[in-house]
Amino acid sequence: MRALALPDRLDTFGPRYTSYPTADRFGDHFGPDDQRRALARRAPGPLSVYVHIPFCESVCYYCACNKVITKHHDRASPYLDALTTEIGLYRTALGGPQPITQLHLGGGTPTFLSDAELTRLMATLRETFRPTDDAELSIEVDPRTADAGRLVHLRQLGFNRLSFGVQDFDPDVQQAVHRVQSFESVRALVLQARALGFVSTNVDLINGLPRQTPASFDRTLAQVNSLRPDRIALYSYAHLPERFMPQRRIASADLPDAPSRLAMWRAAIRSFGDHGYDLIGMDHFALAGDSLAVARREGRLHRNFQGYSTQPDCDLVGLGVSAIGRIGTTHAQNAKDLAAYQDTLARGELPVVRGLALGADDLVRRDAIMALMCRGELDHTEIERRHGGVFEERFAFELAELQQFADAGLVELQPRKVRVTPAGWHVVRTIAMVFDTYLRHPGRTTRFSRIG
Repeated sequence: MRALALPDRLDTFGPRYTSYPTADRFGDHFGPDDQRRALARRAPGPLSVYVHIPFCESVCYYCACNKVITKHHDRASPYLDALTTEIGLYRTALGGPQPITQLHLGGGTPTFLSDAELTRLMATLRETFRPTDDAELSIEVDPRTADAGRLVHLRQLGFNRLSFGVQDFDPDVQQAVHRVQSFESVRALVLQARALGFVSTNVDLINGLPRQTPASFDRTLAQVNSLRPDRIALYSYAHLPERFMPQRRIASADLPDAPSRLAMWRAAIRSFGDHGYDLIGMDHFALAGDSLAVARREGRLHRNFQGYSTQPDCDLVGLGVSAIGRIGTTHAQNAKDLAAYQDTLARGELPVVRGLALGADDLVRRDAIMALMCRGELDHTEIERRHGGVFEERFAFELAELQQFADAGLVELQPRKVRVTPAGWHVVRTIAMVFDTYLRHPGRTTRFSRIG
């Protein structure tokens, strides 16, 4: 088998493995009754909660998220009514209030909500989902919809972590994606967040946007490093205009070619490393003292629908339109259409429209993939202890496939272990894809985001 060429493996598409099986495997055979049964069977223990706020005032052309573009802020109130009903249904199904160790508000733009609406939402959530003393409470912030006063209010509501959507600081790139925000405004918010005592700030960037060049991206990297956020997420843009209508406003000719994308990706890794950031996994970086970096070094890293996490592998309740959750060995997703979501709750029903109950093969492969994604090491003995069987017999095909990664220096095939090398850690999801049985069908990888 020929040696694997790293650039070839980067210029492809693959799952992000916030779950296994991935969400495209969910089906409409799983509905509200299945979710209630899963909730009734769940083992006691703290929960993680995700709340999706879909509204945005303007569209970012690169966006592939579930969103509602509107300047009519009065649409938020009926949505909060629906969320209140959904939270109440979960309170009943769970048998009362539950402790949570993690809460994340995403979107869309959560800061589309007013201070009063955010106060109302948090009060409603706390009636059913009660944060532990060390809980992580995070929210995504669009710098265009937040100011110093808004950050003060978020801190008063108990949020201790912020994620700022930046994507790129170059004015030409910002014009091309319809997301204009100055470096100075973001800098002021990051400094304010630090002064207010937020435990962690994250900055999101995207590699591969229209009009991006290695030179322009170097300037953005320098500006981000000067902000010194605790965490950085560097995503790769996947241009799929046939699936995501806003992307049709991006001219394909403006997109950087594969060598330029790869050059920018490598420059980012080098730049962040030079400024004290550890690669957490895939496309996430954190300062060496950040809890995420510490968890990575100590082998305590986990992964769920919210991405990499320091939280133990706990159940996740997804609230809001299109939200995804996991209870035990089941995954569930709410209606993606806002009207359908609200109408279902108006009838007093959980808005779950699709999901999946994992089988035995799914569970063993999930453990294998998450071991690679989170720890960079797959221990044959540990898999056998949890699932039985003989690892080398169960995964003979996968071990043969991994030989090409070993030839390229991306993994070490040790006796009874698969270990990801420092070079392989940059393409860890490509390595994990070897264990994904659902990808053995032609054309499946085009559903996912670009690896590099």
